[in-house]
Amino acid sequence: MAQSTDNQRTSYPLAAYNFRVKVGEASMSFTEVSGLAAEREHVTYAHGLSFQEGPVIMTFNSKRFTPVTCKRGTVLGADPLFLFNWLDKRDSRSMEVSLCDATGAAVLAWKVAVAVPVSLKAPAFSATTNDVVVDTLELQVREVSVVRL
Repeated sequence: MAQSTDNQRTSYPLAAYNFRVKVGEASMSFTEVSGLAAEREHVTYAHGLSFQEGPVIMTFNSKRFTPVTCKRGTVLGADPLFLFNWLDKRDSRSMEVSLCDATGAAVLAWKVAVAVPVSLKAPAFSATTNDVVVDTLELQVREVSVVRL
């Protein structure tokens, strides 16, 4: 028996290609965002009865930065200086990556409280290929959370 559309929507994974990125209040177009992670620092603690009970792993909320990479194709109609100006100002901004369903509605969002650009790399230029021009923005981010919308 075939499943209903609602059952399929809740049972099957979402496609990774359907996402939106917002940096501060500006909507951005990226072809790839990688490295988003919510991490906790941990310490293995061996107490007096560890020989009998085993060691304990303790976790801590961390304010440590983790690297995130964003790639985007260069488009004539887009503002080419937005990312360079952000890198030049060295200011931190919030960031949100929203995963969308088949209708384009955002269903999950990875929210980043602090995102700081550290590198903007131009593509390799070569007359022997016809590859698309892709800029690579490297960020350091912290305080990543996941929210169901």
